[in-house]
Amino acid sequence: MRREAFENLVAEAVAALPRRMRDAMKNVDIVIERRPRHKNSGEVGIKRGEVLLGLYEGIPLINRDSGYSGALPDKITIFQRSIEMFADGDPEKMTELVREVVWHEIGHHFGLSDAELHALEDERKHKKP
Repeated sequence: MRREAFENLVAEAVAALPRRMRDAMKNVDIVIERRPRHKNSGEVGIKRGEVLLGLYEGIPLINRDSGYSGALPDKITIFQRSIEMFADGDPEKMTELVREVVWHEIGHHFGLSDAELHALEDERKHKKP
């Protein structure tokens, strides 16, 4: 997929967030990289054969206090090639994966753990018609 089309999918996923969530996001940048560097995978405990789709780096909103000022923005990285690999050329699957990864990483920005995010994702999937 061309980079511009992938960027549009990411922008659409962010735009699909409830307005109150978008408004609450503070000091965070969302970037796209082709693939994770080995350093990224090692830092978050990704083992050989596993794939990193997205990465949140920063101080979650719930952990910020009065001493939080002048900090660099949090960074959410979405890894295009990793997502493309899982989508296997299916445009609908690509759109859904991008949305899931973007929402998952933004969940970390709000302070949710992987376990909490997986539970919410499972709940959402069971509610689908």
